[in-house]
Amino acid sequence: MRSARPAIFAAALAFVVFLGLALPQTAALTGLREQLIDAMLRWSARAEKSDLPVVMVDIDTASLAAHGPWPWRRETLAELIRAVAAGGPRVIGLDIALDGPDMRSSAALARQLDTLTKGRARVPDGTALIDGDAALAEAIDGNSVVLGWLLTPEAGASPAGVPVLARAPADLAQIWRGPGAIVAPANVSRAADGSGTLSLPGDADGVVRRVPLLLEAGGRVVPGFAAELVRLAQGASSYIISPGPQRLGIGEIGLPLAADGMLRLVPATGPLVAAIPAGDVLRSGPHPVLKGAIVIIGGSAPELGGLRPSLFDPLTPSLRIHAEAARQIATGVAPAPPSKPLLWSAAAALAGVGGSVAIAALASPLAATAGAVLLLAGLAAAFVVAAGSGVLVDPLPAFAATAIAFITLELMRFAATVLREAQLRRRFQQHLAPEVVDRIVADAGGGRLKGERRTVTALFTDIEGFSDWSMRAEPEALIGVLDGYFEGLSGIVIAHGGMIDKFVGDAVHAFFNMPLDLPDHAGRAIDCATKIIAWSEDFRSRNPGLGRTRIGIETGPAIVGDVGLSMKLDYTAHGAAVNTAARLEALNKQTGTSILIGPVAAASSGRQLRPAGEFDVRGIGRLALFTVD
Repeated sequence: MRSARPAIFAAALAFVVFLGLALPQTAALTGLREQLIDAMLRWSARAEKSDLPVVMVDIDTASLAAHGPWPWRRETLAELIRAVAAGGPRVIGLDIALDGPDMRSSAALARQLDTLTKGRARVPDGTALIDGDAALAEAIDGNSVVLGWLLTPEAGASPAGVPVLARAPADLAQIWRGPGAIVAPANVSRAADGSGTLSLPGDADGVVRRVPLLLEAGGRVVPGFAAELVRLAQGASSYIISPGPQRLGIGEIGLPLAADGMLRLVPATGPLVAAIPAGDVLRSGPHPVLKGAIVIIGGSAPELGGLRPSLFDPLTPSLRIHAEAARQIATGVAPAPPSKPLLWSAAAALAGVGGSVAIAALASPLAATAGAVLLLAGLAAAFVVAAGSGVLVDPLPAFAATAIAFITLELMRFAATVLREAQLRRRFQQHLAPEVVDRIVADAGGGRLKGERRTVTALFTDIEGFSDWSMRAEPEALIGVLDGYFEGLSGIVIAHGGMIDKFVGDAVHAFFNMPLDLPDHAGRAIDCATKIIAWSEDFRSRNPGLGRTRIGIETGPAIVGDVGLSMKLDYTAHGAAVNTAARLEALNKQTGTSILIGPVAAASSGRQLRPAGEFDVRGIGRLALFTVD
């Protein structure tokens, strides 16, 4: 496209779209953005391994069938923890929220009975009562165990935590906050070496894509469950936040730390987290895969109520979500936005829009479409590579801006093509045969036909004595006669392959062999003239007083093309042959003929013509002229 205005308009529109999408979005657009990032992470995921393997001990449906329905007694959980601990794990995590004191053990039931009877109920001497919380605390004590707790929207207990140290003021402006928590009984909590939240935030579409590394509960910054597991597995005593760009240190592992304190989950490329049924561990004892591992006890059975939609599956057990998060932390995989996300997204959009403008301007529509698809694929590949390196650049603004710029330019180019074709058809449809017009529309490179040198045959007509006749005729009758006359002559010219150049008064200017090549154009012009004379005589018989038609024809080189202003162009020819045809038409009055043909046209036509003699043609010189019998 020759004008830069379409490109400027498309770029401006793309800029507006970019700004609209780069700013805070509606839930629908946020969901689309997250799905695009999900795809980037899925395509860039690698099988990262660590010397901190993660193992799930799964309370599945078969385990419930073997050891009783959920919820299990706390003494059963204590037995499971002892069986797991015997396998030599680095740390054990309990993905089970212990809400309040035990209410199901024999000691707990005795306490309830004593309360209900106001102390009148007595347990027989020597009866051994099992206290579920005491049994659980005893199983936990001496082992490295992390308990889970739940964040609540109401004020409540404050979970225990370890120091979170910052080497500079930390940016946690968007951290997840809750006024309280549901925690394990005090004696059980004291026995554990750590605790972290089991709560999982869902996005607007309900999908869990993030787990908290840090959050705030009861006014204190505390860790997430997976982060606490990795801390204890390394024997670290605290978390350290480092500035510029902000990172979270967990032992020897450093992770980017966003202002929301969240870890973005990455879809695994394979079964990197092993799973053992809890029933098997209770029945057969410790499994070799437990040794040296981060072990999480939780459940996939629906009865546990921990199924959530996530990146991994529409119904993912929270056990697996926490296990995948712990695996990511252990391998240092924590994709996060860059420090200046808008700048990165703008750079991608600039590259995409610039590429789409260049493609749309330089290529044919089909090639441009293929190029645009490749351009978008290239952008997608760049985003995937960046995601594989841990940098999450929002792809939506750049994709949308690139597509909008390309579509806008293609629509404008299509509109310009339609307008150009319409202009060409308007200019030529009354002057040329329809098939010739179609060829011009298909071949023309723009609304203006370029100048060229070509050999043409000019045919000029005039009505003898028309000025006198027009002064006597009524205006309506005059216009009616001219309309009929021009329509008849135009039809004959077009039928012979000629082009009507213009109507001047009562005269018709026509050309042959332009704008497209026309074989035997001189002969066709002579045949056309013969037909015009015959038709005009018949037309005169129906319009008394109208003079005879005179015609001049000559062939020669001419310069043809559009002449005029952009709003009004005249496609015409300029050359000696054009002037000669006009002089020969007027010379018919002197020779008494109806058709005078110049020497070049006569020689080129191959027709049998009658010599009319030699004559001095004004402004041209002495020429041997011809006419038809």
